[in-house]
Amino acid sequence: MKTTLIGLTLLTALATLGIEKQPHRSPEDSFGETKRQLGLIKNTDKAFPGYTLFAPKHFTKTYLMDNNGMIVNEWASEYEPGQSVYLLENGNMLRCCLTKNKAFIGGGEGGRLEEYDWDGNLVWEYWLSDNKNLMHHDIAPMPNGNILAVVVEHKLMEETMQSGFNPNMLKDSKLFPDYIVEIEKTGPKSGKIVWQWHVWDHLIQDFDKTKNNYGDVAANPCKIDPNGSGRRAKAFWNHFNSIDYNEHLDQIVISCRGNSEFWIIDHGITVAEAKGPKGDLLYRYGNSSTYQREGKQTLFQQHDSQWIAEGCPGAGNILVFNNGLGRGYTSVDELVMPIKKDGNYELPKGGTYGPDKPVWSYTDPDPKTFFSQEISSAQRLPNGNTLINAGVHGTVFEVTPEGETVWEYVNPVTMHVLKQGDTVPLDHRYHAQNALFKVHRYPLDYAAFKGRNLKPKYALVEPLPNPVSPEVRADHEHADKKPDDNKRGGGKRGGKRK
Repeated sequence: MKTTLIGLTLLTALATLGIEKQPHRSPEDSFGETKRQLGLIKNTDKAFPGYTLFAPKHFTKTYLMDNNGMIVNEWASEYEPGQSVYLLENGNMLRCCLTKNKAFIGGGEGGRLEEYDWDGNLVWEYWLSDNKNLMHHDIAPMPNGNILAVVVEHKLMEETMQSGFNPNMLKDSKLFPDYIVEIEKTGPKSGKIVWQWHVWDHLIQDFDKTKNNYGDVAANPCKIDPNGSGRRAKAFWNHFNSIDYNEHLDQIVISCRGNSEFWIIDHGITVAEAKGPKGDLLYRYGNSSTYQREGKQTLFQQHDSQWIAEGCPGAGNILVFNNGLGRGYTSVDELVMPIKKDGNYELPKGGTYGPDKPVWSYTDPDPKTFFSQEISSAQRLPNGNTLINAGVHGTVFEVTPEGETVWEYVNPVTMHVLKQGDTVPLDHRYHAQNALFKVHRYPLDYAAFKGRNLKPKYALVEPLPNPVSPEVRADHEHADKKPDDNKRGGGKRGGKRK
């Protein structure tokens, strides 16, 4: 990329702190680190007013911050996040926790839920972490007070082979398929599973007619082919990484990273029905080769598929953070669902689930400068802007429908709070240690804030005197592998809702 005037300004500002632009360093060289401008980078009057909730991936505190980068509330836990956090309408903060369960390794591990009141008191806790089951990644608070959670279950190789998996397509000696549970709180330290849905109940395969689930994959697009991803399956096979609930439709959307798809299932059925045909997928999108239909792959190990909330432009559409692993760049895509009046989804005979292209998409004109290959999130805001979390770089920014960056913040928290000028080390996965899994902004009139003290308390890190949006980045040489941590994306970024 060319050095711009803004980029030169940044270099000058950073030089006053002894921070120099880092050359490209391949993660294979050594355990790298970068020096970056931290904290509030940009705040303009085009930004949506509200409070931003975030949980640094390697720290035990969760923060609520105003648009000026000032902390207005915080909650302390004994656990790192595992992975999402949410602010409930009653002012309580609901948090997934990393339990470090050694029986399940694959990323996004959790196992415990915690709920804190506004003042930081632990009011509810729930465990689902043993050698057979583990909650992970994400949850979805429901209007009835229950919680949808993503869980993996352990399957023996004998079960896996009998279900029609191609043994040559398995990367590990164990398999962890996903399932969904709905948890009802029953006490301060207890909960009851009142509904569940399992991937294992909805398989179809054409690999071995002597095994279970044998059938015509292409003729059954609402079932899941164990060998459908086209690549060797890791133990963390489906690798669900987000879940969202639509009360109006009584449906659930799940991001299935292992297939580069998101799926929609029906929640308005019984537990018994969820095991049968009524529990088959209602809709799937992103990679039609998984159900043996011809079409262009559009998602690449995505995260955070969600319905755009009521009151926001595009309400009812799906927004997804399209990481781009294997493609080499990231986009945030908004999709209009081909939903019919009965709540089912249009599928052309012999064709693939639409739409053919997003109604809005955001990326960089030089796409490889915006690349967050894992974790990450996006949220449509009521003013039409989109809040984007480039998770592996710990950078959150807000863009207008036209792609203008109007707010930006770099998380200054690793395993401790950094000072301006400190290095940002990389973790064992070559993510910056200030990584963020998912970030939410809540409007000023959100019910949780009524009657609360929202007086700014402090900034995690003092901003530079004249913060500017970083635009100078090192050359991108390993987009499909482990990108240099200096990149989150700079320059003018494109995106326009049609």
